[in-house]
Amino acid sequence: MRLIIFGPPGAGKGTQAKKVAEHFGIIHLSTGKMFRDAINEGTELGKLVKSIIDDGLLVPDQTVVDMVEETIANEDYSKGYIVDGFPRTVEQAVAFDNLLERRNESVDAFISLYATDEELIQRLLTRGEGRSDDTEDKIKTRLEVYKKETAPVIEHYQQAGMLRSVDGTGSVDEIFQRILSALPKR
Repeated sequence: MRLIIFGPPGAGKGTQAKKVAEHFGIIHLSTGKMFRDAINEGTELGKLVKSIIDDGLLVPDQTVVDMVEETIANEDYSKGYIVDGFPRTVEQAVAFDNLLERRNESVDAFISLYATDEELIQRLLTRGEGRSDDTEDKIKTRLEVYKKETAPVIEHYQQAGMLRSVDGTGSVDEIFQRILSALPKR
């Protein structure tokens, strides 16, 4: 099973991806975690990504696509995975589709979590991760970048018939149950 979990910053992608991965026995692939690890390790990629993230912007498409391609080439990913934080642009979505096609694979479902801006801002201000971009101004910038550059990815997967829209408000368990109900039956 190959899934994408999607939504604006603060929608609960990471939390839900962990639960879905556990439930199905697949790997949770978080590009955000990959970037944070690179930053903490002080790698060249980490330095580049930190300067971009600190400005509330998105990492360049090709950098992200290359990183994901290298990661899913690992045998551990052959049983399935849920991707969190990718693709963030239509260009990344098309590149991912092409990558999977070359591997004779496809995405089983694209789960799009949604919530109001007010809910998202509140969650991000209180989540306690201490990220440098978790200030109200930078959160608002991230939400605007999401609406402009990232939200069009929803239409891409809707046209492909993979979109599963899920209300991202309520308890973690309520949202998780909505996700399970939205997934194609296996």
